[in-house]
Amino acid sequence: MKKVLFCLILGAIAVVSTADQAYAIKPFMDVFVVKYNVKEPSTDADKALAAAVAEVKCNLCHEGKSKKDRNAYGVAMDKLVDKKEITELLKADKDKGEKTIEEVFVKLEAEKSPSGETYGELLKAGKLPVSAE
Repeated sequence: MKKVLFCLILGAIAVVSTADQAYAIKPFMDVFVVKYNVKEPSTDADKALAAAVAEVKCNLCHEGKSKKDRNAYGVAMDKLVDKKEITELLKADKDKGEKTIEEVFVKLEAEKSPSGETYGELLKAGKLPVSAE
């Protein structure tokens, strides 16, 4: 019985230590926070956006309980990003990966949101890229 328990614990340790992280998720939010001045907002629009982002957190790009479910902003981003590719880039060269993520945000600014405004117009006005539901 002790051998079985020992093998189970050893197996669990092996699985946990070799599992890939969801490495791309946090860097996307980190780059967003820096790019759109969310951490230290200076203008009224920046302050409004910072408050809205603090409230919605992951639902900036996602909706529902599953992180596989994306809102319109997340869907638009998903079309521009290969998650596996960006994850590998972040692992190999964090600065280059973050620069690539920032370039994705720049491209997204030109995309039309469901409201008809571009995502860039909404963000500059201090609004979320999609309305929180």
